[in-house]
Amino acid sequence: MINYLVVDKIIKTALLEDIPNEDITTNSIIDEKSMATVELLCKEEGIIAGLDVFKRVFDILGNVEIKFCKHDGESVYPKEKIGLLKGSTRNLLMGERIALNLLQRMSGIATLTNKFVQEIKDTNTKLLDTRKTTPNLRTLEKYSVKVGGGCNHRFNLSDGIMLKDNHISAAGGIQKAVMLARENSSFVRKIEVEVENLDMVKEAIEAKADIIMLDNMKLDTAKEAVKLINKRALIEFSGNVELGNVKEIADIGVDYISVGALTHSAKILDLSMKNLTLL
Repeated sequence: MINYLVVDKIIKTALLEDIPNEDITTNSIIDEKSMATVELLCKEEGIIAGLDVFKRVFDILGNVEIKFCKHDGESVYPKEKIGLLKGSTRNLLMGERIALNLLQRMSGIATLTNKFVQEIKDTNTKLLDTRKTTPNLRTLEKYSVKVGGGCNHRFNLSDGIMLKDNHISAAGGIQKAVMLARENSSFVRKIEVEVENLDMVKEAIEAKADIIMLDNMKLDTAKEAVKLINKRALIEFSGNVELGNVKEIADIGVDYISVGALTHSAKILDLSMKNLTLL
């Protein structure tokens, strides 16, 4: 589910950035009573995500109706019509760029996520996103990962305990870090520990970490780590994961694979609003 209070804030901030006073191009040539239709078209194959967000841009501007031919999560193809917009010509033109920017970004993330998901679909491993998201767009980007078939890792720093290398160094070791985390957080919180070698894996096991993240490990070392853990904790693999190796990583028996590239490196899905016709 998307928090639409957050979505509206994102859209209104984006509109204010793009239209600080007025759209001087549109307002100089288009009568305020003018009405038109325009098509939302796909220019390449992918997974569509963010149609409600796209629509919300025009809901905020007002006087625009949209009928979609697709739903979030469905495949789209070149030259396919995704929707038809009808309403105020000025608002169609003013909202075009912001609406497309958001829809293209979200659909690009869903498309890349789905490619990873398809690679590991025959395994028991789940694909996770990370907190490596665009500032202020995390709600939209993590939603897009789910649309693409992935799962969300913690949403923010209040959402889960993850002891990374700097936390461990600051606390004085894995055992101390886990002990302090248990003493100072609710018993319902799971504790995840990031490890970089087999010695750290053993420490995390002894500390009874709930989740052990194998960070930037070579595959042979990760295999040994899985054997050492032996189902005493959930296992996450992270670092240097690509489409070409994600299946091989999943096959060693990890529970989760997290991929920062889903949100920080996804290419947009090319979409456009074309064939505007005045009514």
